[in-house]
Order: sequence, then structure tokens, then C-alpha cells
Amino acid sequence: MDKNSKGLAGITVDETKISKVIPETSELLYRGYPVAELVEKCSFEEVVYLLWEGELPSSSQLKDFQKHERKKRPYLDKELNFLLKSLREAHPMDAIRTLISYWGAKGYVWDQNTEERKQKAIRFLAAAPVFVSAHYRLRNKLQPIPPDNNLSYSENFLKMCFNEEPSKDMVEIFDKTMILYAEHGFNASTFSARVIASTTSDVGSAITGAIGALKGPLHGGANERVMEMMKEIKKPSRAEAYLLKALKKKEKVMGFGHRVYRDQDSRVPSMEKCAHKLSEIKSNTMWMEMYDILVSTMKREKNICPNVDLPAGPVYYLMGFDIDMFTPFFVMSRIAGWSAHIIEQGENNRIIRPLSEYVGHTKRSVP
Repeated sequence: MDKNSKGLAGITVDETKISKVIPETSELLYRGYPVAELVEKCSFEEVVYLLWEGELPSSSQLKDFQKHERKKRPYLDKELNFLLKSLREAHPMDAIRTLISYWGAKGYVWDQNTEERKQKAIRFLAAAPVFVSAHYRLRNKLQPIPPDNNLSYSENFLKMCFNEEPSKDMVEIFDKTMILYAEHGFNASTFSARVIASTTSDVGSAITGAIGALKGPLHGGANERVMEMMKEIKKPSRAEAYLLKALKKKEKVMGFGHRVYRDQDSRVPSMEKCAHKLSEIKSNTMWMEMYDILVSTMKREKNICPNVDLPAGPVYYLMGFDIDMFTPFFVMSRIAGWSAHIIEQGENNRIIRPLSEYVGHTKRSVP
């Protein structure tokens, strides 16, 4: 085995029409559209439609899609409330994984065709914000807020969390983060979803497995670790010394570098813009001052650029969320991309079954 291909590095395992990073420019495309343009011109719901259907929706198609998603938002019945309360002390990622698994068990088991997969996917897309917000409120000793089907995806989620109409700026910023996290090729969680889907298992099982992969700090959990690092640094004047010490000790610094980008993660400028705008709205520029110092120091010392998780940490923290809630937001968004890949896998399926090179004992006898 070529040691450089460990972890499937550099190995092409399948084809996809969903997303691509252009190597020469490090530009991320969803179905051919630059993500930076989608962030400025589209809503999250439009981007979900694009990922699942291959084209941006017309106004009537978008209206129908929004209506369908809103109808699928679950009511917190006796069973769901019991399960939520039993998960009150759990890490939010464990809670959302368990709730999504439960929600998958509420429908029919097998997916027979593309339309059935899409119908299941929209159930999970609609349920995730309800589950995440309800768990957030319960663990903070507050009663869950039911969904408002007159509100958009992001607007409804923020209202369910804070029990008040969110400002236009807050909705816009949160919606942009959803777009930026919605899809990113054959990453660990997406590949996990496709492996599960390739066995012809159901959408719920594939999404549940993807959530388990996303939880890890080398993947989705990085945005949590970024903010924990920033809180440890405490103030901008300490940022450079902190980073230099970490580099000297060869410690992993979250929020920097990315396997698929030659240069900067193309999602960073859009997320940075959100973070700076929110800093001004909240009259708290400390975290982005620290951010700028970390970025310039890492660039000077190692010529490594930030990835999208570095500015995402301050965005969600400034919104007032608990740090361990950040990765569940990633789940809410990435269900769009996971589902697109599950649908694509089902349309031209072959079970994913790689080989391994055995390096253990040669054949031997039991004494």
C-alpha cells in the first residue's frame, strides 16, 4: 500500500455532480455555482433545493419546497418530550444523533427510489432545528418553543431558541452560515453517509452515521474547539504568544489548514464578513481582533490559512449560544449535503467495499 494514500488521501472513490473545489483557485462550487455567490444571492432553502434537484428553484418551486418543509416540522408530542428530557444532560451532538435516529424509526424502513429518499430527507431537514432548539432550551431549564410555520428555516430556529422574533440581521447572518456549511464533497461524514447508503440502508441510518462522524474535533467539532481556544487566550494581546507557544510545542491548532485547499478555504471570506458584521452589531470586537492576530501570525510563521471553522466560532458565540451547540448547527446545515449524496448514491449504487493490506501475524497454530 502507498503510505501517502492512508486515510484514502488522494484516492478517487466515485463520481459526483454535487460539489467541487477548483484546485487552481481553491473555489468551492455547489452544482457549479460559487458558494460565495450563493451566500450573497440565495436563501438556505434555495441552496437545499439546488443540492437536491440540481438547479436553483423558480419562485413557485421555492414556495412549494418551503411549504413542504414547514409542514414536516414535528410537534413535540409526549414521546419526543420524554426522550428530550432524558437527554437533557447529554452533549448536544449525542442528543441530536439519538433524536434523528428515533425520528428515522418513526417512518417506513426501506427507501425504494429517489422520491422516497427526498421525502425522508425533508423530514430530517425540518426536524433537526426543532430538536436542536428544544434540547438547547431544556438544558438551560427553559421550556421548548413549538415551530412557527410562517417563518423561514433560520428565522424559525432562532425564534425557537430565544422565544422572540429575531432581527433581520441575525436571521441573515445565521442563514449565510447554513449555506456555507451545507456541503463539502467527500468529507468524513459525507463519505460515512454514502457508505451506509450504498448498503441500501435507509436515509435515517445514513444521516445518523454521518452525525457520529461529524462529532469528532478533526471534523465538525473543530468550531467548538476554536472558541474554547479563544476563551483560553482571553484577550487579543495574548493571541500571538499563545499561538507561537502552541507551534513550538507542535500542538494541533484548530481552525487552520484544510486537506482539499491549496490556498485559503473559499468559505472563509464570507464567514469572516458575517463575524465582523456581528461584532459591530453586538459592540464586541474583541474576538475578531484576536482572530485577526491569530490569522496573521499563522500566515507569517507557517504560511497556513484559516478554514471556515475559525471565524464560525465567534459568529455563533456572539449570537449567544453555548459552545457545545456549534456542531449541531453544522448538522442542521449539512443534512442538506448528506441527503444530496444519499440520493445520488441511490441513483447509481454499488456497495462501497474497499480493501485493506494485512500487516499482522502470518498464519499460525493455536498452542
